[in-house]
Amino acid sequence: MTVYVSLLRGVNVGGKNKLPMKDLVVVLEGLGLRGVETYIQSGNVVFESRPLKESTLESRIQGAIDKEFGFGPDVCVRNADELNQAVAGNPFPKADADPTAVHLTFLSKEPKNVDTEALVALAGPKEKYALEGRVFYLFAPDGYHKSKLATKLERVLGVSATSRNWRTVRKLQEMIASRTP
Repeated sequence: MTVYVSLLRGVNVGGKNKLPMKDLVVVLEGLGLRGVETYIQSGNVVFESRPLKESTLESRIQGAIDKEFGFGPDVCVRNADELNQAVAGNPFPKADADPTAVHLTFLSKEPKNVDTEALVALAGPKEKYALEGRVFYLFAPDGYHKSKLATKLERVLGVSATSRNWRTVRKLQEMIASRTP
């Protein structure tokens, strides 16, 4: 069995796309996923499955949610190694001291033709960022939701994405670690 993390985009935000996590667990177990465990209400899921392509899992999860709840959120799936690599690749050493200032944005695919001028123009004076493959790291000490770069990132990179703060990513990493010897 392979351990995966699934990140759902835009669930339980502002009263829209309501998705109770206990119901999500049941839906995912119905897909044959094992050891399904969620973290907070924003659609963070750790589970085990026979080895499958991430895109296959993303499609199945999105379809099952759409069938059961009437909406199909964007779904990002990473295996345990990929999540651990994303954590290890964090270029911002202050992340543990200020875990809500650092965000990892998981990209649907590696961006081509990145508009680097737009990244520079949108970044706030205190913000720092780095792009590594399918992960965009953003240090936004004045607040992620105040960041112009964060709000326009998908447009600039040309790919769909979902973000999690450092605290959430580390918690998901802990959940993964509890499953592996």
